[in-house]
Amino acid sequence: MAQLMGAVLYSAVRHPVGYWGDVRDEAYALLKLCWFPMALATFALGLGAPGLTGGSIYALFGVPERLGSFFIMASIREFAPWITAMVVAGVVGTALTADLGAKKIREELDAMAVLGVDPIRTFVLPRVIAVTLLTGLLDLVALSFGVIGGYVAALVLGASNDAFIANFFANATTTDMWGSIVKTTLFGLIIGVVCCYKGLRTEGGPIGVGRAVNQAVVIAFVAIWIFNYVFTATLLGLNPEMQVFR
Repeated sequence: MAQLMGAVLYSAVRHPVGYWGDVRDEAYALLKLCWFPMALATFALGLGAPGLTGGSIYALFGVPERLGSFFIMASIREFAPWITAMVVAGVVGTALTADLGAKKIREELDAMAVLGVDPIRTFVLPRVIAVTLLTGLLDLVALSFGVIGGYVAALVLGASNDAFIANFFANATTTDMWGSIVKTTLFGLIIGVVCCYKGLRTEGGPIGVGRAVNQAVVIAFVAIWIFNYVFTATLLGLNPEMQVFR
């Protein structure tokens, strides 16, 4: 997988023309598939888990408006990137693996290689770039709807509209925003590389395609969780002021 990532990055930098039309088409297809389930999932999770459940604890102490500060951590730092990655891996990653796997077992990739066409540049590079860029942009959709879900939960619990907003922006930092987007963009890179790799390595006929899809999703999830821990720990360690709630 590391070798495939290196080959993709080298091909993109060595000759950075000729594939952007495919990137645009792949990104548009990804956007159509993902934006609505992502918006719905992040709103529902923001309303339910950290919103109503977490807000009930604040309500016990008479400060439900403190949900505004809590959602910096709950939505922007963690839930929005995590749900974005899960939706993209489950919807787009599986499709990438299945498509490349079907081409592999039908020997289409081998035929293209014989004709002098590079399968990595033709099929893998545009998809990895599209998934990487769109995953980062979709994080903006996810964190927006997640915060809206928390805002609705705070109002249900009796919080003041102005107090929630004031608490949110008192704790929001530029580092939180760029950290969330950068982390989610790298999640997209992981998903694209893992899913394309498993598609290219498919064997065993149609059953092997299904097996490759399952393995791709599991590996992508595990890699994302590990990377998320390392990235978040590093970000908070370098910016200790982010851990102080005002």
